[in-house]
Amino acid sequence: MRALPATVLAACGLIASACGAPASGGVTAGQAAPAASSPSSESSKGSSTSTGASTGTSSTGTSTGAEQAATSGAAPALSGKVVVIDPGHNGGNHRDPKAVNRKVNVLTQWKACDTTGTATSGGYSEAAFTWDVSTRLAKILKSRGARVKLTRAGNDGVGPCITERAAIGNRAKADAAISVHADGSAPANHGFHVIMPRKINGPVDPVVGDSRALGLAVRDSFRRGTGLPYSTYIGSRALSFRDDLGGLNLSTVPKIFVECGNMKNAAEAAKFQDPAFRQKIAVALANGLQHYLKT
Repeated sequence: MRALPATVLAACGLIASACGAPASGGVTAGQAAPAASSPSSESSKGSSTSTGASTGTSSTGTSTGAEQAATSGAAPALSGKVVVIDPGHNGGNHRDPKAVNRKVNVLTQWKACDTTGTATSGGYSEAAFTWDVSTRLAKILKSRGARVKLTRAGNDGVGPCITERAAIGNRAKADAAISVHADGSAPANHGFHVIMPRKINGPVDPVVGDSRALGLAVRDSFRRGTGLPYSTYIGSRALSFRDDLGGLNLSTVPKIFVECGNMKNAAEAAKFQDPAFRQKIAVALANGLQHYLKT
């Protein structure tokens, strides 16, 4: 989620697809979550079978949760649940540095309204990646009965500010909120991590415990569903606790950030540019959210 270097920003102005044009490939609903197991602990290995990448059924032909519900007459798995998805950054942020750099109060400090995010060495932007994964995730969750709200409507605009992203989840009274990102660290670093809030004597304090439970569920599901390793450079067992992110500090609903991997690492960058792998990420996130919401 680091800001783009000037050379990449220049490329953004010349090649729209490098900085926010949605990736090719239709959005398809993912398969149903695996049967709920006992709540995972931080030492869980996440050894259950991973889900499929891009089809609505598993490799064994299992129907989706929505299809099963329709057949049995039962309500979809996430019926009545509200999920807010926050695709990190925005494809047009580089066009309006004044708006993006405006300082906002996140209670523990003043920070920029937003940033441009990072990109792969080939120019595939974090904003495009997060938008694609988030729209795939939204479709899966809707197919399972959830009401879903995204914090931005497309990938060619500016913002919204990090404060407004938190407010959107609060106004929706979300049962869970997730901010989707990818990191821009040194090329040798790799792996994913989940960021959770700390108590700050602020609005997030009452939901810190629930946010931790959400983070553990998503961490375990992401590991199973994508095969990506825990981060080698941030956090412990892919868990990081922070008090400097406005999207967390200002949240009154359970919320986490997920850094899906390092866009500067060649192997992970290649995976992120594959639509089938982005679908696999979306299914893993949906399964983690569902496990938390149904526990």
